[in-house]
Amino acid sequence: QVQLVESGGGSVQAGGSLRLSCAASGRTFNSYTMGWFRQAPGKEREFVAAIRRNGFLTYYADSVKGRFTISRDNAKNTVALQMNSLKPEDTAVYYCAAAAKITTAQSMRSLNEYDYWGQGTQVTVSS
Repeated sequence: QVQLVESGGGSVQAGGSLRLSCAASGRTFNSYTMGWFRQAPGKEREFVAAIRRNGFLTYYADSVKGRFTISRDNAKNTVALQMNSLKPEDTAVYYCAAAAKITTAQSMRSLNEYDYWGQGTQVTVSS
């Protein structure tokens, strides 16, 4: 069992930065692939970024590549999403998620592969 608690959401002007953090409980945290997803009003929840257990294999949606960075600190049971050069289209509720088993890079991008979810945190980017 993994419980995820998110923090760091808020409002920022276009071009600014935010850092989201997700604190996880559970002794098996190191075994999970961690991901970030987002959902804008009226849109489907979409993949943002994911990071494998070793912390070296990372994957990003094309829309955020080069602007967002996912990282994890297994010693602290946390995963973070550093968001730079934010755009109004980044406005959404952001969710962290944990997956016990990921078999392919493609499956990392599917929300159906994730077993646990945070409550979501609002990110609003104004122009």
